[in-house]
Amino acid sequence: MNFKRMMKQATAVTFTAVLLVGGGTQAFAKDKNSSDFNDSYGFSHITRADMLKLPEQQKSEQFKVPAFDASTIKNIPSAVKYDENGNKIEMDVWDTWPLQNADGTVANYNGYQIVFGLAGDPKRGSDTFIYLFYKKAGDTSLSSWKNAGRVFKDSDKLVPKDAILNNQAEEWSGSATMTSDGEVRLFYTNRHPWDPARGFYGKQTLTTAQINVSQPNGDTLNVDGVEDFKSIYDGKEGKMYQTVDTTGFSKGDYNDNHTLRDPHYVEENGRKYLIFEANTGSETGYQGAESLFNKAYYGGNNTFFQAEKNKLMQSPNKPYAEIANGALGIIELNDDYTFKKEMKPLIASNTVTDEIERANVFELNGKWYMFTSSRGSKMYIDGIDKEDIYMLGYVSNDLNGPYKPLNDTGLVLHQDLNPYDITWSYAHFAIPQVEGNNVVITSYMTNRGYFEDHHSTFAPSFLMNIKGSKTSVVPNKILEQGQLTIK
Repeated sequence: MNFKRMMKQATAVTFTAVLLVGGGTQAFAKDKNSSDFNDSYGFSHITRADMLKLPEQQKSEQFKVPAFDASTIKNIPSAVKYDENGNKIEMDVWDTWPLQNADGTVANYNGYQIVFGLAGDPKRGSDTFIYLFYKKAGDTSLSSWKNAGRVFKDSDKLVPKDAILNNQAEEWSGSATMTSDGEVRLFYTNRHPWDPARGFYGKQTLTTAQINVSQPNGDTLNVDGVEDFKSIYDGKEGKMYQTVDTTGFSKGDYNDNHTLRDPHYVEENGRKYLIFEANTGSETGYQGAESLFNKAYYGGNNTFFQAEKNKLMQSPNKPYAEIANGALGIIELNDDYTFKKEMKPLIASNTVTDEIERANVFELNGKWYMFTSSRGSKMYIDGIDKEDIYMLGYVSNDLNGPYKPLNDTGLVLHQDLNPYDITWSYAHFAIPQVEGNNVVITSYMTNRGYFEDHHSTFAPSFLMNIKGSKTSVVPNKILEQGQLTIK
């Protein structure tokens, strides 16, 4: 607990005026609940009051992910690789992100659109690496996507004097930008192995590299190696964002999630930033029993705060809500994409969830829009169940906030399907278009390893309209699997 607040709360009293016989009053001290406080730490919050409205709000067609025709869904034909014995493996492909311009629109790389995606063997859950897929701009069919193969060689991580990178075990989600000089700059999450005997607990680190791409002929792109491969940020001392060493992971409590991943690149007035999934640090409203007494995390009026707090204190969700401190963080980069400075989180979800994923931020019509994906199975809110899938959204007049919830609560998209439905989808990602207020929503569909013949694949894209602080799914605008643009 903050020491100054602790001392202030320990001495807090309230004075109540009591009407005496004869009409006089006398003030006397009354014990106050010294644990309650109201501290936003200087940034926005996903509140319990807003999230409790979702079960009713999500019934509206305005927010529903379109129903897809399962009979039309295909695996990505080019998502194949060969093992050391030459055996063909049809891969899962899940989280993907396009090569984007600085403003978030899809980049045109020598007449091609490029997507980076996590892919791997469906029968090996630890097989998680980044592949480059591409197609000619203007083509929309799933079969038009070609596979340039894995981006990094196993030996690429052996960069001298970068011990974090040297110990990488997997490659997790990120973003990619086409620089002003036409180069491809990738940002992603370096994940360490899970090996407690060696002191490794799956640490996540924001990482970058320049990806050298060539065009040997009119129909092919090649990955010709990488350069300037380096670690950027791992949470440093844990003051602004939680590090793996301060989570329950390193102490055997695997309910206490560690997130420092999904770096999303943004430019504003020539300055470079990464926005990423994280957890609040020791100076930004950390976690623990104290968090249940912070009114800023609840929202609503004091009557709601007291009632919801008392209910939560008696709930089986209490121990999980105490350690729920998901956040979307931000750091500034130098011009050479090295770390420059930490900044306060843009938003946090203390007591609500430990995991708000796939940060996605862009400017549209003079406002900054920020989106994140979350699962009901990891939210500690009455009325939200384990099959609920959400995209939440927020808007601000400034990149650094404060951010206010879109559609009054933050609800943007909702899906509630049995995970064994092949049209189940997740990791929804909003892509601004060159013109207009409609954005293309991409995602992946079909859970990994649930079927023998259906793999995780590009989901059909669809349109969502944004006007000010309101969004809505555009009816009857389902696009092709993996489609990025409408023009």
